[in-house]
Amino acid sequence: MSKQFTRRGILFVVSAPSGAGKTTLCDALRQTPDFVYSVSCTTRPPRAGETEGEDYHFLPEKDFLQRVDAGEFLEYAKVHESYYGTLHGPIRANLDNGIDVLIDVDTQGAASIRSYNDEFIRRSLCDVFIMPPDLDELRRRLTKRGTETEQQIDLRLSNAAREMELWRDYRYTIISKSMEEDLLKFRHIMGAERYLSRRLLLS
Repeated sequence: MSKQFTRRGILFVVSAPSGAGKTTLCDALRQTPDFVYSVSCTTRPPRAGETEGEDYHFLPEKDFLQRVDAGEFLEYAKVHESYYGTLHGPIRANLDNGIDVLIDVDTQGAASIRSYNDEFIRRSLCDVFIMPPDLDELRRRLTKRGTETEQQIDLRLSNAAREMELWRDYRYTIISKSMEEDLLKFRHIMGAERYLSRRLLLS
């Protein structure tokens, strides 16, 4: 009976400053069903058009904090008075079954995953930073969105400058161009990671 190669799942983590195109990239990646997109939990109320279980799992704060105490989160943080977090259980189950998982988190969340106390999770990790060409281009993209005031844009740019200094913490960095180019580059990374010898199992 011939032996066969299999592999465990890969945990693809993508981070980017606000306005760098991370959401657009993740939306495009989700059009192809060759991985599971991890849906985060949050305590904030749903916005117009958001769907439970597709955009977020919307949890009461009491429920969220009970899950924190139980150690159920891979990473979590409080942002603008609301909690956001990624549940460990579903991700671990998918990775065990050889299914790749994509997570969209900020630099703080990515750092938490890198230092998570499960070696299997750390070995499964492939983290990618989306780097805007420069802050002027980022300001142009944020202004074009038309969803923030000038003061809010200045705050996002200040946060972005700090986040952009962390690119060396990531295994890969994509210098953002067009959405099509960013998507192609990310797909190349996914393909390469799937053929790494250390990820293969011979059975």
